[in-house]
Amino acid sequence: MNYRIEEHAVVNTASDTDTVEITVDGKKIPAKKGEPILAALLASGIRINRYTAKKHEPRGLFCGIGQCTDCVMIVNGRPNVRTCITPVESGMIIKTQNGIEKEV
Repeated sequence: MNYRIEEHAVVNTASDTDTVEITVDGKKIPAKKGEPILAALLASGIRINRYTAKKHEPRGLFCGIGQCTDCVMIVNGRPNVRTCITPVESGMIIKTQNGIEKEV
């Protein structure tokens, strides 16, 4: 199912942006190059980005402007990446984060 906003009075929805492929938890999904990772996830119906450390509760979009940490995920092996402000690049490998991850 496609949840992407195709037409909007304020948001630029230009279709001339290159479509690329990213991998999320082993599943390949389409994305528009340069859009926030979170936008691509939401367009594909993915709502959970991480689980809390203590109670293992799901978290996803909250502020959408990089101020909170609800949308953090592991991107290309790097944990704690704020997906709401990180642009999509072709071939990204993204994983749901569990708790607070530390960089290796």
